[in-house]
Amino acid sequence: MNDLLSKPLSQIVNEQRHAASVFDKYALDYCCKGKRSLIQACRENNIPVNKVAAEIQYIYANKKEELDFDKVKLYQLADYIAYHHHTYVKREMPKILSSLEKVVNKYGLRHNELYKISTLFVDLYNEMMHHVRNEEIILFPRIKQLEQNGFQPISFDIKYYQYLELPIIDMEEEDEAADNKMTEIRKLSNQYMPPADSSTIFKELYASLQAFEIDLHHYVHLENNILFPKALALEKECQRTDAEFE
Repeated sequence: MNDLLSKPLSQIVNEQRHAASVFDKYALDYCCKGKRSLIQACRENNIPVNKVAAEIQYIYANKKEELDFDKVKLYQLADYIAYHHHTYVKREMPKILSSLEKVVNKYGLRHNELYKISTLFVDLYNEMMHHVRNEEIILFPRIKQLEQNGFQPISFDIKYYQYLELPIIDMEEEDEAADNKMTEIRKLSNQYMPPADSSTIFKELYASLQAFEIDLHHYVHLENNILFPKALALEKECQRTDAEFE
C-alpha cells in the first residue's frame, strides 16, 4: 500500500492505463499534474486516499494484457496519438459545437453558465485544431526523423536549433491550457450534471463534454508523461553524439 501511495499519478497510469478511469472519477489530474504522488494528490483535493488506493489496487490485481505505451517506439506512440486522439478531436469537437449552439439558443436565458461554457469551448476548438495541426506537420515528423536517424550525425545543428525542445514547450503549454479550460467547463456544468429541465440534447451535450475531457486526459498523459520526455531524452542523446563527431 505504501508503495502505491508514494507513486506519481502518471507512473500509475503508465503501469496500468485503466487506472485513469479512477482518477477521472475523482477529478485527479494525472496528465498535467501527474508528477504528484497519489497521497499528495488526494490530500490536495480532500479525497480519502484509502478509498482511491483500494480501487487502484483492484485494477492492478485484475490487470489485463494491453499495449505498453512506455515500451513502444516513439514513432508508434506518435502514430497512435494521431490515429486515436487527433481523429477523436477532429470528429467530436464540431459535433459538440453544433450541440452547444442549439442548447445555448434554447436554454441560455435560463442557464447563463451555458454562454461561458460555449465561449470556452469555441476557444478550445480553435486552439486544439492549431495544436493537432502543428503536431502532425511539425513535431511528430521531427520525432520520427530523430528516431529513424538513431544516434548518427544529422543534417541540422541540433545544439542551437532545439529541434524538439521548442515545439514541445509550446505543446505542453497548450496541453495545460486545454486541460484548464475543460476543468472550468466541468465546474460550470456542475460536474456535467444537466439541470432538471434539460432535454435529451442537453443531456447528450454534457455527456459528450465529459467524454471529451476524459479523452483529453488520456491524450495529454501520453504526450506529457511519455512521448515528450522520451523525445527530449533522444534529442539530448543526439546532441551528445553529434558533438562526438565534431
